[in-house]
Amino acid sequence: MALVHSFETSGNKLFKYRGQIPVVLFLMAIPVVYFTDYKCVDENPMLDWGLLITCALISFSGQVIRSIAIGTANKHTSGRNTKEGQVAEALNTKGIYSTVRHPLYLGNYLMWIGIVAYTYNIYFVIIVSLLFWIYYERIMFAEERFLERKFGDDYVNWSLKVPAFIPSFKNKVKSEIPFSFKTTLRREYSGITATILGFVFVDFLRVWFTSGEPQWRKEHLIVLIVAFGITLLLRSLKHYTKVLHEADRS
Repeated sequence: MALVHSFETSGNKLFKYRGQIPVVLFLMAIPVVYFTDYKCVDENPMLDWGLLITCALISFSGQVIRSIAIGTANKHTSGRNTKEGQVAEALNTKGIYSTVRHPLYLGNYLMWIGIVAYTYNIYFVIIVSLLFWIYYERIMFAEERFLERKFGDDYVNWSLKVPAFIPSFKNKVKSEIPFSFKTTLRREYSGITATILGFVFVDFLRVWFTSGEPQWRKEHLIVLIVAFGITLLLRSLKHYTKVLHEADRS
């Protein structure tokens, strides 16, 4: 099999299992936190808070990028790909898609790397970054092959001007589709909850391994109760009402 076909085939296969990546990261974090020395931050609470805020802002920036992409996307674009395969009846070329070709994957990386950085282990950050690139490079390759066959020169001309992963605002074009907060809430609540859960999980592990026994802090429970409460509310509104529904939105 030619390398180009091998990349496309593996990319389509990896695409189906991308939802399991957070689970893998959670499992990888356990030994990382166990073997990481937290003496420095434990002795300096201000440093600990500063690093936490920095990591949270990184993850938040990823969520903002995803929200902009989803909230301004055409209903029939590849942003609605399914586990069964690539789907696209229209091509996103404006708004955030005029600055970067894969804003959703960029958003994913920032959301996850913020949690990974919260382990305070630079080697873990580097390893996850490399694994992310290897994994998602193939997914992006398969998606772009599909879009090139689907849209031909329109896709090629756009892709030549817009970088794949690192944004450039040189050719930015304003989106013609207004931002939809309802669409963002309807489609992103699970990702937000997973991100919050990731930070709590890492902090729980750190407290456990540094103190020698598992213990739930009051703030852990408060954060989880609020996060799951909001998730339950939004999920109910999505599935049982039309509050978050908007015409011509995916």
